[in-house]
Amino acid sequence: MERNAVIDRAKEYISREKDPHFRKEVEELLLKEDFKELEDRFYRMLEFGTGGLRGIIGGGYNRMNTLVVKSATQGLASYLRKASGEKASAGTLKAVVAFDSRHYSVEFAEACALIFAANGIKTYLFSALRPTPELSFAIRRLGCDTGIVVTASHNPPQYNGYKAYWNDGGQVISPHDTGIIDEVNRVTEIKEMGRDEALAKGLLTIIDREIDEAYWTMVKSRLFRPDLIKEKAGEVKIVYTPLHGTGALHVETVLGSLGLKVITVPEQREGNGDFPTVAFPNPEEAAALEMAVKLGREKNADVVMATDPDADRFGIAVPSGGAKPGAMGAPAQSHAGEFTLVTGNQMGALLADYIFLSLKELGRMPKNPAMVNSIVTTGMQGKIAQYYGAACLECLTGFKWIADIIRRCEEDGSHTVVFGTEESYGYLIENEVRDKDGVSAAALTAEMTIYWRSKGKGLLDRLNELYGIAGYWEEMGISKYFQGPDGPAIMKGIMEEYRKNPPVTLGGLRVVKVRDVLKSLWIIPGKGKGTEKVSLPKSDVLQFYLEDGTVVSARPSGTEPKIKFYATSCTKVTGSLGEAKAEAAKKLGAIKQDIRKVIGD
Repeated sequence: MERNAVIDRAKEYISREKDPHFRKEVEELLLKEDFKELEDRFYRMLEFGTGGLRGIIGGGYNRMNTLVVKSATQGLASYLRKASGEKASAGTLKAVVAFDSRHYSVEFAEACALIFAANGIKTYLFSALRPTPELSFAIRRLGCDTGIVVTASHNPPQYNGYKAYWNDGGQVISPHDTGIIDEVNRVTEIKEMGRDEALAKGLLTIIDREIDEAYWTMVKSRLFRPDLIKEKAGEVKIVYTPLHGTGALHVETVLGSLGLKVITVPEQREGNGDFPTVAFPNPEEAAALEMAVKLGREKNADVVMATDPDADRFGIAVPSGGAKPGAMGAPAQSHAGEFTLVTGNQMGALLADYIFLSLKELGRMPKNPAMVNSIVTTGMQGKIAQYYGAACLECLTGFKWIADIIRRCEEDGSHTVVFGTEESYGYLIENEVRDKDGVSAAALTAEMTIYWRSKGKGLLDRLNELYGIAGYWEEMGISKYFQGPDGPAIMKGIMEEYRKNPPVTLGGLRVVKVRDVLKSLWIIPGKGKGTEKVSLPKSDVLQFYLEDGTVVSARPSGTEPKIKFYATSCTKVTGSLGEAKAEAAKKLGAIKQDIRKVIGD
């Protein structure tokens, strides 16, 4: 970007930013003539991706700050009023705002709420930090037209973000996402109102326990075997960490009210935007669970649980094979050995199996049952759904697309969706929420643990049984970051090269077909376009289908400057499970080498 253009944008930002801290940051960069840093802060505007806005906290249009947050909210408010017609005219539009433990979350959330109020939209603001799934629940519970949660999910502490939701409780999708961006780009004046005035006019209402209690009741109503939990709860020990986020209040309350013993990692219980004990507050990262697993060994835990800062993602670790739990009532066994981290794909498979099994066992299987997962999630879950006579519907990456399919199935009556999941540790087991829900996942996982213990099995035992049913599935992920102003162009170039010259083989396996979701077409190598329909919204995703059934996917992230590669592969268990695992590891290792040749280490 041209130097003068960057400087002009920086001066414009300074004239518009009312927060002295963020304004001073940019003023000092201009004084130091730090063009490289200024360029990074001004070469683009933060845009809505798969999860809304997300960026590093700081001054500038390419940062998370009060001006960017206010502009986005004014754009959202303007779009909502235009899209709502009669409701806007009648002055009956409503919004709800929540926030997590990150730096500036409180300030950003109140700014959002007061801008909604200034635009004549009655707004409910949570009194303190709350999980993302509760925000989705509150939208539906309160009959709101939109909602915002201020969070950067599992990103490092220098980040914050902004997820925008529509009236169904799901994150905004097309056409609303682009419509909001268009309105944001047209914002020249931001309507604002003081807190006292908003409260006095009834345009701002503070909420907390009345929504909390309704949410807790809903979560418990989605359990299958409350009597079994009540009978056996004292025999299962759970160690839990909210990773300095929002989950402790809800997870401790819900599981505790069921009679379960929950030991929360004390150093990680309270909300803290510095996340002082972890490099990345993400249950996908083994390092993030180190303290919880250590405590799990000390306390002889049956399962270690973790939620990310906004408690939408959920992960677990369980005692490894040498510490296999026995049947209920058997003598307590030591779990002093290793714990095994359960991947998001494996957890989704276990939960899908338990939900379908329970519905069938209890005689509650609905007509045309279905689960939903993303196109980069393991194919194992589809096999499990098929085993129970259910469908597995696919969607793009991002839980907003799962919510969209649930909504469409409700409208057309084609399926009854009983479960939604994606590989990145997201699970949804209820209809009252339309985003991934780590609190509900924790409650159902506790029940599932008790159920399989009552059958003399642990979760890893059941997972191995599922491999016998569906084959051994293993997944691999690679993320390559491209920071700075040149990052988007580099990522675009990589994707364009893959489109122009798709690989003939990956890991020594022949590519038999390619699905280009952006172009909405299938390509058969050597034969050109295929005739199969691509029934997905357009998105920058390429999928390579290999001759053995392995699928390799590539997509630029919607929230971070990186390309993500996924591979999901099935190996038939003809001999031992160990042999199948070795074969899968060899196959995926060779595929990884081929990808690294293109993107570098």
